[in-house]
Amino acid sequence: MSLVIAAGRWLPFLAWWPNVTRATLRDDATAALTGAMIVLPQAVAFATIAGLPPQYGLYAAMVPAIVAALWGSSWHLVSGPTTAISVLVFATLAPLAEPGSEQYIGMVLTLSLMTGLMQLAMGLARLGAVVNFISHTVVIGFTAGAALLIVASQIKNFFGLAVPRGASFHETLLYAGEHLGEAHLWVTLVGVVTVAAGVLAKRWLPRWPYMIVAMVAGGLAAALLNAVLGQATTGIETVGALPRAVPPLSMPDLSFSTLQGLLFPAAVVALLGLTEAVAIARSIATRSRQRLDSNQEFIGQGLSNVAGAFVSAYPSSGSFNRSGINYASGARTPLAAALSAPILLAIAVVAAPLAAYLPVAAMAGILFIVAWGLIDWHHIGDIVRRHPRERLVLLVTWIGVLVDLEKGLFAGIVVSLLLYLYRTSQPAVDERAPPPAELGNPRRKMVAAGPDVPPCPQVAMLRLRGSIYFGAVEHVRDQFRRVDAADPKRRWVMLLAQGVNFIDLAGAELLAEEAQRRKALGGGLVIVGAQPAVEHLLRRSGAIDAIGPARLVAHKGEAIRNVYPQLDADVCRACTRRVFFECQARLPNDEPRLDLPGDTRSPTP
Repeated sequence: MSLVIAAGRWLPFLAWWPNVTRATLRDDATAALTGAMIVLPQAVAFATIAGLPPQYGLYAAMVPAIVAALWGSSWHLVSGPTTAISVLVFATLAPLAEPGSEQYIGMVLTLSLMTGLMQLAMGLARLGAVVNFISHTVVIGFTAGAALLIVASQIKNFFGLAVPRGASFHETLLYAGEHLGEAHLWVTLVGVVTVAAGVLAKRWLPRWPYMIVAMVAGGLAAALLNAVLGQATTGIETVGALPRAVPPLSMPDLSFSTLQGLLFPAAVVALLGLTEAVAIARSIATRSRQRLDSNQEFIGQGLSNVAGAFVSAYPSSGSFNRSGINYASGARTPLAAALSAPILLAIAVVAAPLAAYLPVAAMAGILFIVAWGLIDWHHIGDIVRRHPRERLVLLVTWIGVLVDLEKGLFAGIVVSLLLYLYRTSQPAVDERAPPPAELGNPRRKMVAAGPDVPPCPQVAMLRLRGSIYFGAVEHVRDQFRRVDAADPKRRWVMLLAQGVNFIDLAGAELLAEEAQRRKALGGGLVIVGAQPAVEHLLRRSGAIDAIGPARLVAHKGEAIRNVYPQLDADVCRACTRRVFFECQARLPNDEPRLDLPGDTRSPTP
């Protein structure tokens, strides 16, 4: 059995390989061809964002895609270069080395290796649930901030401005504003034509790859301007022909100073990459009805980045666009994602010389379109209108990313977790009582107590929804004290605990303390409907000894029958509320109940 489990983790493709048939192979090949055509312009664009030569985007879409498909768990996830990872790579390494230089490329490969090793270690340690702590709002804020960073990084190429290297977001905007009059007219015109063509193609030609349409439009505009005015006059630069498409073997920079300097950035890239990959895989798995293993996905992503470090690939992750297209194109097995790499290689060999005619301004225009598409306007508007706390998370993440990308992401995660802890530290507690229409009903339907639904003058029925853990102890203690402050005669508390899913040692000690305190006052604490896990913790911690085994009951009716005989008969004699079924006929001391002046109910025998 252990050998089977080990084979499932290290050779997961053995599980689905027997399902490959001639029919599935045909469908997978069709999906792979579609994905390869889509990734070609994207890969070139993403490499530009990352500050790398264009061919490195193609390298990142080849070997890492094959490894992630074979060693991951998703049937449809396609890995490769992504916008967010590309922005993060550039923002992290641009201050350390000249983008595109040999030193920069060496550091990028080291970042791939460290990222992959961290992801692999997390997968082997079965930490797949870690990505659940990154909220959707943080991801939305991060991508919105990354979109603006993309725009800022391409301003110099779109307008032909000499923006200083390493300028921050606000410094870039200030420089562009001050030197906008120095923009190259013909360079900017090519960028505008590219954006217009891409937007129109996306709107009116949905079946056409809008990026390719935009590239062709920008290239034709640049060729026409250069032919009429001359390249010396227009100042239009081109990307240049791509070198061989086969990924060359590479060696990361393993010097101590590089490893030390990239430790924190690698952790950020690893976490963001896993978040992207698992989120995308899960969203598609819900439609394909596949059971996903997050830990195995961690292993697949880690191995893909480790392998990529030695074949000239910068850090990769799951791509939402290519994964969605892969699924929509009819992919049946992970073989579709693996086949996309050799098909991309074949296409790149044919298309590589054409890059010599691709203007740099056209690439900037395409990236402007990509950046606009990254901003989730719908969810941002919904968060701003309806969710004040999430609004804070969104704002902190967005502004933090613009100031310092990786630290901004962590700031958003921290704020999100703090708000979560704040919410869970104040579990909802409300008092319950039967409405007038239910008085005398043995089924004991309860609603929120209030002026029209008065509670029992001796028993407080508190419903708690949430967890009683160390962070919530003071809040729950305050709720118990409020019962005393409102009416000192209410010495009994029934805690309706059906909504309590978790309790820790501090929570158990609080309940034991409250039970002892109420016992000293002449009352007690009764816990109703505790979940099995809660009851187990109360017994294991010894808190049940202070509370009393008989005070841990399953139903409200049982609790009321046990408590009612112990109430003060004199108080009940003067009470006209008769909240409980037991109140209707007899007093707690078994004395027959007599109607009193002011009691408007019918006499009860």
